[in-house]
Amino acid sequence: MVGGAIIVAWIAGLGVLIQREYFRPQTEQLAEAAKRVAPGAVYYGVMQGDRQVGFASSVIDTTTNSIIVHDYLVADVPMGGRARRASARTNVTLSRRLRTMEFDFELNAEGEPVHATGRVDGDSVLILQIGYGTAKPDTQRIPLSGPVLLPTIVPLALALSEPPKVGKHYVLPVFNPASMAAADIGIDVQAESAFVVPDSAVYDSATARWKGIRDTPLRAWQVAAKSTSGFSGWIDEQGRIVQTTQLGFVLRRLPYEVAFENWRADGPHDAVGHDRDILQMTAIAANKRMTSRVNVLRARLTGVDLTGFDLNGQRQRLSGDTLIVTAETERDLTTTQTLPMRARDPVNTRPEPLIESRSPQILSLARRLAGAERNPRIVAERINTWVHDSLKKRITFGVPNAVQVLQTRTGDCNEHTQLFVALARAAGLPARIAAGLAFVDGKFFYHAWPEILLDDWVAVDPTFGQFPADAAHLRFTVGGLARQTELLRLMGNLKIDVLSVSDAPRGTTARK
Repeated sequence: MVGGAIIVAWIAGLGVLIQREYFRPQTEQLAEAAKRVAPGAVYYGVMQGDRQVGFASSVIDTTTNSIIVHDYLVADVPMGGRARRASARTNVTLSRRLRTMEFDFELNAEGEPVHATGRVDGDSVLILQIGYGTAKPDTQRIPLSGPVLLPTIVPLALALSEPPKVGKHYVLPVFNPASMAAADIGIDVQAESAFVVPDSAVYDSATARWKGIRDTPLRAWQVAAKSTSGFSGWIDEQGRIVQTTQLGFVLRRLPYEVAFENWRADGPHDAVGHDRDILQMTAIAANKRMTSRVNVLRARLTGVDLTGFDLNGQRQRLSGDTLIVTAETERDLTTTQTLPMRARDPVNTRPEPLIESRSPQILSLARRLAGAERNPRIVAERINTWVHDSLKKRITFGVPNAVQVLQTRTGDCNEHTQLFVALARAAGLPARIAAGLAFVDGKFFYHAWPEILLDDWVAVDPTFGQFPADAAHLRFTVGGLARQTELLRLMGNLKIDVLSVSDAPRGTTARK
């Protein structure tokens, strides 16, 4: 799930989400800023500590009628004990008034490549197509209330419309490809500083490596987005990233030869220790051991602002900073409802990107698993068992879709959850994705699992084979990968103190 969140963060701007508060650029301001856009290229090393794990570039081309921005990032992300290669490429075409005209995006990681194209029609609608591999792309028409910027373009609008100034607050209307919606996203300009960046390189035959020369001082501003779809970073007066950090990775501006040739010469480091593994680095140590199924858990959550997370409701209750999770009992699994239940919840029974519940393969399997049964609890348990037993448990790094998972029969919590939700919806059972933390081997790891609607929402877990899921599942978000990017602001900041644990069902004496 961490891998999916990282991929979505790349989709949402490749590390260049920089927005301003209550600066709503008028047509004249954007047009004036567009005149100052200069063609050129900048390059970055993607660093984890003192080790380079990837390369990134941003290139601007200008023509008489348009401005085209090309962004590229490739990295060997250490995850699950080995380096996993992933790349993302974005091309955005703007008018000479800095208005988004069209864009295309391609992501290659494990599994089928993801590709998306978008075209703005008259500032009122975005026609978006998303496809996976050779499958027919899904087309959506997304209404817009006016001109929008893509995340990769926001730094240009911020820096070129007027010089950044420390202490100012800004906002821009930005279309976020992760959530597939436009929103006003704000930032603060927090600091100004001088960086020294080499502007060229020479080859050192003694070390067989390129090294930077001709250090040039560079004026830069530190900006911090007021949204989890963005992150803090330093930009120059041309709106180009100088340096930015997220999840322990640093994008550092370097000459091309230093950024790319040295990384290519080093090659990927296949073996990954715990000190570099993203899964281990983002896990949260627990202060109590849980050796059996947990039915009631009380934990204190500190270190982050919990506003906006889906911590209250159903099996969870948040009181101050204390979260109480109580697993459903057998009584909670009984229901008078019968399948199909589409009329009760049309939203969570319909297909959507990544959850192709109307595909022939998904429908056929759902019908086979359900048979003549109309009890939603029984059908859900059959689906849960089939997904758990049929998928090989393997850490993956990509953006899965249900049809692909059904074909490959392999994956981690994302794949298990995507396929379960698609099968449940195909059977007429409302289902949705929950994400947060689950306790495994002494730590809380980031995890995703489904929830199904019986008389109320019930958490299940096909990855662990639990029906229902135990109380060692702490839900923070409800929704797909776009919603899961909210979890990024927990990483490295959240602290969990387990106050009590019980393996006794509700209504019995708890063991603490």
